[in-house]
Amino acid sequence: MTAVVGVAALFSSGCVTVPQPVGSSASVVPAAAAVPGVYHVIARGQTLWRVSRIYGVDIDELARVNRISDARSLEVGQKLLIPGKSADSICRIVTDEEFAWPVQGTVIGRFGQPYEAIRLKGIHIAPGRSDQVVASRSGKVVFAHPDFLDLGTTLILDHGDGFLTVYGRTTDVLVKPGDVIARGTPIASVGHAGRNARSFLYFEIRKGHIPRDPFFYLSR
Repeated sequence: MTAVVGVAALFSSGCVTVPQPVGSSASVVPAAAAVPGVYHVIARGQTLWRVSRIYGVDIDELARVNRISDARSLEVGQKLLIPGKSADSICRIVTDEEFAWPVQGTVIGRFGQPYEAIRLKGIHIAPGRSDQVVASRSGKVVFAHPDFLDLGTTLILDHGDGFLTVYGRTTDVLVKPGDVIARGTPIASVGHAGRNARSFLYFEIRKGHIPRDPFFYLSR
C-alpha cells in the first residue's frame, strides 16, 4: 500500500553528423535571433533527446531555441541550432540506450492534450496488428498494480539513469516487481480501463517525477 500511495503522489553511437557553423546553408528550423552555436543535421532515426545527449545540452532549451512544438516534425537533413557550442566542439560518445515504441500502432492521444477533464502526461497508442507491449528501454520493474488510479493495470520501469517509463491500461502482464528486463522484451498486452472501453496503451516517459513529451525520445 505504501508503494501505491507513493506512486500516486508522483502522478498528482557517437557523432552522426559534423557540427556546422551558424550561417551554413540548408533547411533550417527558424531559431531565436542572436543565439550563438553550431548546427546539427538530423540523421535518420535521430530524436531530439539523442541530439541533446550528443552535445550535452538541455532538451527543453534545444526545443525552445529551435521553436519545436511538435517533435514529430523533425525531418532527415533538417538543421537544428545547438546553442552555446562552437564549431570546434567535440561530440561526446553516446552509449545511452534509445527509447523504443512500446507498441506498434497509431497515436490517438498526444502529450498535453485534454482527456477526460485533465491534460495527458503521456500518449495513447491504439495497437496495430499486434497488441503486444514491450519494454521501451532496459530496466527494472519497480511497480505493478492491477487497478491503479484510472489507468487500470499499470507497470513502471526504472531505467537507472533518472528515467522511468509508465505503461497503463495493460492486461496479461508477463513481469513482476524486481524483474530486470531488456529493451524490447514483451511485458504485457494492450487492455482497457475506466469509462473508455476502447483498447489502447497509456505510455509515459518521466525524468524523475516530471513527465516529458514522449515524441522527444521516440524516433518516427
